[in-house]
Amino acid sequence: MTKNQLFDDRTSQLMKALVESYISDGLPVGSKALVESSGLKVSSATVRNVMADLEKMGLIHAPHTSAGRVPTVQGYRLFVDSLLSVKQPDKHLLKQFASHINDTDEQSKILENAIDTLSGMTQMAGLVVLPKKELVSLSQIEFIPLSNKRILAVLVQSDNAVQNRVLQLEKDYTPAQLQQMSNYLNTLLMGKSIKAVCRILLQEMEQTRQKMDDMMRSAIQMANHAFAEHHEEQNKVMISGETNLMQYADNADMDRMRQLFEAFHEKQHILSLLNQVSDADGVQLFIGEESGYGPLDDCSVVAAPYQIEGQSMGVLGIIGPTRMAYDKVIPIVDLTAKLLTSALNHEN
Repeated sequence: MTKNQLFDDRTSQLMKALVESYISDGLPVGSKALVESSGLKVSSATVRNVMADLEKMGLIHAPHTSAGRVPTVQGYRLFVDSLLSVKQPDKHLLKQFASHINDTDEQSKILENAIDTLSGMTQMAGLVVLPKKELVSLSQIEFIPLSNKRILAVLVQSDNAVQNRVLQLEKDYTPAQLQQMSNYLNTLLMGKSIKAVCRILLQEMEQTRQKMDDMMRSAIQMANHAFAEHHEEQNKVMISGETNLMQYADNADMDRMRQLFEAFHEKQHILSLLNQVSDADGVQLFIGEESGYGPLDDCSVVAAPYQIEGQSMGVLGIIGPTRMAYDKVIPIVDLTAKLLTSALNHEN
């Protein structure tokens, strides 16, 4: 082994020990403490020289006037990508985890259970992007007469979700006519994705306007109204355990904490960030400023996609401080996404 290789290994070991020490107690790490935590037989002077090199590389810095050093975003990124050894959760805990997620057949409750459990296990804020409705397929559509030229459109989707829309019509239709319309639309649309349904309805209205009889044209118009919300529908994000993050803030951080809670309330920027993970392979991390969103500058986002019938349908993850136990959090998020995938596909 050459001198350069030995120096690289030693520097890596010291960098790893520094990040782990800071994650553990939140205190800037000095050279003496780093000698002890690293287990290396080197002098404090040698460690100070290595720390000076790491600081020049932008991997650590001194907060305020402290003699110790803490990791920068670049330092955390190096640690996560090159130095981290993940720890798999306890098997007994995993069984409890899986049991809690699977204690219902209702999709929304499964999602809620997943982020509640994830938030509880990590003591951070859990998030889940709800399934992309445009990828869910239509199982059935029915029209039920009400009164005063109104009908109830019942939309049954492949994810077992049932949506009801009350439609105001220009004239009354008999139950037999409404059934005929439902039969026609089910033949035309059943099994198609919601995104495809919306596209087909628009095409049918344009291309068959002349040759379609009045009843079929009315059926298309009614279905188009029933699916109108899907044309502009955006994914929604569910958040749990936001208050867990209060334990990581001191009085000096309260203004940034308020900004973070406003971001949780507004959701759109967080949703946009999570959507970047939807087509990714496995767990993805955004550390500090990597998110590109100011309120998350002191946070890390750890997220992974989940699937239904082989398609990425949403994203699950956590938001916590950059000083988080990545070795524990990453496998927990990965496992939760896999358990959620399993639960949702079992439901289907």
